[in-house]
Amino acid sequence: MDTRLVCTPKRLPRDLWEKSAATAAAINPVNHPPVQRLMRVIPGFTPTKAALSVLTTKYWGTKGVKLTVGFLDSAAADFRKRILLHMNAWAKTGNVTFVASSRDPQVRIARVPDDGYWSYLGTDILHIKPNEPTMNLDSFTMKTPESEYKRVVRHETGHTLGFPHEHMRKELVAKIDEAKAIAYFGQTQGWSADEVRAQVLTPLEQSSLLGTPSADASSIMCYQLPGKITKNGEPIVGGTDIDGSDRKFISLIYPRSKPKAKPGKKTKSKVKRKTKSVARRRTARRRR
Repeated sequence: MDTRLVCTPKRLPRDLWEKSAATAAAINPVNHPPVQRLMRVIPGFTPTKAALSVLTTKYWGTKGVKLTVGFLDSAAADFRKRILLHMNAWAKTGNVTFVASSRDPQVRIARVPDDGYWSYLGTDILHIKPNEPTMNLDSFTMKTPESEYKRVVRHETGHTLGFPHEHMRKELVAKIDEAKAIAYFGQTQGWSADEVRAQVLTPLEQSSLLGTPSADASSIMCYQLPGKITKNGEPIVGGTDIDGSDRKFISLIYPRSKPKAKPGKKTKSKVKRKTKSVARRRTARRRR
């Protein structure tokens, strides 16, 4: 039985929800929930600040993401380099960059034993005290298998970029048997029934989820869920690395800027074509 640790994304204290929602909307207006649509599709919905703060997404600006990264312990240089390598795996198709910094880093990584794998979501990291971690990689070392670096570090980095858990999409949650899930995660993760409901069984509001058109069970942002907790006995395979759907999604959320054409290049090409055309006409006249 696969009992690898899975992620428990951190959430800010309730008294910071409205403030963090305002920050997210200021950085990227798309984060603000579509109020008119919500009022149409949710009977009795009242767009209070508290209600909207829960539905606010936490993506960074569309002009690209560049975040500084630091470590809250005495991590060796080779370890720091390896972590950054995997964080920047998202940059293959997205305009994102993570750079090392020992001075006021925005992303702060800890390796607290028995505290699990977790990360705050996107712009929420701006509301964490400077001496506290925004991400935890429980007991990671250079001896940790490369497959775990891909599965865990890239997943937690996805959260730092603002990506929620894919398995909490309504289509995937509907496949899970509640009683079996509570028993399974209680045994393998030590979670209470309420924690299982919050982390696995509560669908994300479709109105608050910027994502692919349909749920991607192979996304790096999806848990690997065994068939023993699904209603049909079929497993939700979960992602062990960034897949094609993830790469397409990040290219839409954080598109790379198109290279600017060199000044005069187009003009020179037109002049060259025009010169050739004039030369051909002159040659034709001479032959007459």
